[in-house]
Amino acid sequence: MSNYRIIFMGTPDFAVPTLRRLHEEQHDILTVVTQPDRPKGRGRRLIPPPVKEVATAMGYPVLQPSKVKEPWFVEKIMPMDPDLFVVVAYGRLLPGSFLSIPHLGAINIHASLLPKYRGPAPIQWAIINGEDETGVTTIWMDEGLDTGDILLSARVPIRPEDTTGSLSQRLAEEGGQLLIETLAMLKSDDLAGKAQDKSRATYAPLLKKEDGRIDWSKDGKFLDSFVRGMNPWPGAFTFLSGKRLKVLKAKALQNPTREKPGTVLEGFPDDLNVATGQGTLALHEVQLESAKRLPIKDFLRGFSVSPGTLLG
Repeated sequence: MSNYRIIFMGTPDFAVPTLRRLHEEQHDILTVVTQPDRPKGRGRRLIPPPVKEVATAMGYPVLQPSKVKEPWFVEKIMPMDPDLFVVVAYGRLLPGSFLSIPHLGAINIHASLLPKYRGPAPIQWAIINGEDETGVTTIWMDEGLDTGDILLSARVPIRPEDTTGSLSQRLAEEGGQLLIETLAMLKSDDLAGKAQDKSRATYAPLLKKEDGRIDWSKDGKFLDSFVRGMNPWPGAFTFLSGKRLKVLKAKALQNPTREKPGTVLEGFPDDLNVATGQGTLALHEVQLESAKRLPIKDFLRGFSVSPGTLLG
């Protein structure tokens, strides 16, 4: 078989490297499917998904159904006669009737070492939970949520300074390469799916904006991971003098303290160290509501925070 006839489905930045790799390998991309444009910003202007922007620049046709069951959409897809669907962070569950359209099936790239961290937020939760490594996995898709047979996987270390943003970029590139390897093995008939071990499965639920609130009773090491896992979205935050304070960068310190968790501690003029349930969290970059993000020393020049102040 020559290169595959593929319908690509993806939406955010994470899916772009895979689309680029398929383009470089000259697979026959019949169309690109992504979610509809969404209103953003104060003007609520419609903004296209990253995948749409890249696909359009490459010259591929783009379809944006609100639901994959919409008759007009299915009628468009059926005559294309695809060999494969390639699905990367599309953002919708696909019904079995739709997955049965391509001759060979549908391959999904998931940003974890399945069966760990099934679900919509695997990168965030791997960092929040203090994992040392994560990875990407290609699977044959079924109707479940990331439950299909495993094809290939690649391990990626989580660095001490990693945020969800930085780790997502590395996993996205790794995912694109893993898909190319998966397709090469599929072409050579040297690829067999392996059922997931359900007993080892864990779930990574979608995060909401309110999930970013810092619980100062947690230990400092956990909060270090929490801040990084919540960056860039939904963002870790606390309240200072009744105003929302985003914490963009922080570092756990081993300094013991008997102060109530959330209490600002005595320190050098350019430091903002906060008591936690165990140890201290040093805030390095913050953003007060309706203000710019600032390194902590610049923030403290314009906003005095006295020792003993309680964050919450």
